Amino acid sequence: MGMYKYIRETWKKPKANLKEFWQARLREWKAQTVTFRIEHPTRLDKARSLGYRAKPGYILIRQRVDRGGRQRSHDIGGRRSKHYGMRKDLDMNYRAVAEQRAVKPYPNCEVLNSYYVGEDGLSFWYEVILIDKAHPQILSDPRINWICSKSGRAHRGLTSAGRKSRGFRHKGKGTEHLRPSRTADRKRRKL
Repeated sequence: MGMYKYIRETWKKPKANLKEFWQARLREWKAQTVTFRIEHPTRLDKARSLGYRAKPGYILIRQRVDRGGRQRSHDIGGRRSKHYGMRKDLDMNYRAVAEQRAVKPYPNCEVLNSYYVGEDGLSFWYEVILIDKAHPQILSDPRINWICSKSGRAHRGLTSAGRKSRGFRHKGKGTEHLRPSRTADRKRRKL
């Protein structure tokens, strides 16, 4: 087995003596800001498999997302039983939300991918791989320079997490109304 396979096995089946270590790590992460830039990936095997390379132009962000539901903005004009409640159910998963929030402070970057790194009772943590679109090493690398012509992948649901929340992991029977999007399908059928 190679090094990355051992790392993957440790993440899949963590040993009992690592529990205190992980609790201390989560306490440390909780003290950091919500969007925190890191130097090295926590899960090297996962980051490498998703396209991360340890070279200039690649940026890693650890993003914290609060668990639980979302709230609608306050309803103006009185409260009646017919008014909708404050609960709002998002179609997006937590990972897609984390990608959108991570790229916001970096307007010159594009989201390549992201992966899960931890959770507790209040929060989820994801590490998001960002690519600097104007960096010379990125522009000259034919394996990754395709991303320089893209814009707003995370906000348009084009990343892996975004495509999952849009239902694009499935094809064929039962998915007729998903493509090109649910909204486009509704408009085409004039609903």
